[in-house]
Amino acid sequence: MIGALGARTIQDVVNAGHFGRFAWRSVNTSARSCVSRRTYPLVWTQIYLIGWLSAPVIMITGAFVGMTLAVQAYDQLAGMGLEEHLGTLINISVVKELGPVLAAVMLAGRVGGALTAELGTMNVTEQIDAVRSMGTDPIRYLVAPRLLACLLLTPVLIIYADVLGIIGGALVSFLQFGINSRAYWDLSAYGVDFWDVGVGVVKGFFFGAAIAVISCYKGFTCQEGAHGVGQACTEAFVSSFIWILALDFALAVISKNIYEIFWPLKSLVG
Repeated sequence: MIGALGARTIQDVVNAGHFGRFAWRSVNTSARSCVSRRTYPLVWTQIYLIGWLSAPVIMITGAFVGMTLAVQAYDQLAGMGLEEHLGTLINISVVKELGPVLAAVMLAGRVGGALTAELGTMNVTEQIDAVRSMGTDPIRYLVAPRLLACLLLTPVLIIYADVLGIIGGALVSFLQFGINSRAYWDLSAYGVDFWDVGVGVVKGFFFGAAIAVISCYKGFTCQEGAHGVGQACTEAFVSSFIWILALDFALAVISKNIYEIFWPLKSLVG
């Protein structure tokens, strides 16, 4: 029992080391690939696959998040006579937390699963070894374009989800609950700062990097056979989801401390 636990612990440490090396190589190679024009066509292809094809699901996710928040929060605010503040609650929740996190989770399921399945199939069929045998670095050829595309597009898709969430919440507030639109938008503009929007967008870079690196790593290291590829896709989504939540907590704490350092009086008033 103790021996098995010790062996599992050692294996987990080894796997963590392998992942750390893979992540460092991926980030380093991606940074160097930014100045290479040969990488641009590969990145553009991934931009279409990751960004354009993900837009519909991000649109639906963002819109329903805003509408659901409006329905859930209206009764509590109306009971205190603060229903016109509904926009502030909806918009700040969407741009700081729910928009970035739920958009990243949807990308982890759609994009992360696709990346893992694609690279896992290439690994099982020895196509990655073939790329390596031709003298081409598979990290530069396969991982860097996907990582760069995720870094560029995740913040953009988060902004897209935020906009749809704001619109969805506003439509429900105006059409279903009859809230005054002028007061709704005025109070929202006063309660939501550019800092709040910026924090959500910055989170997108970290979420996109985590999704791309984890998915590519699982694809590169998956076991043989259809079962191995399927298991790698599941592990990629679960790991990405956990990392998204962990990064969200860490970035929330960091951003809060930074805000209190540079705007202490305003943070105390808020």
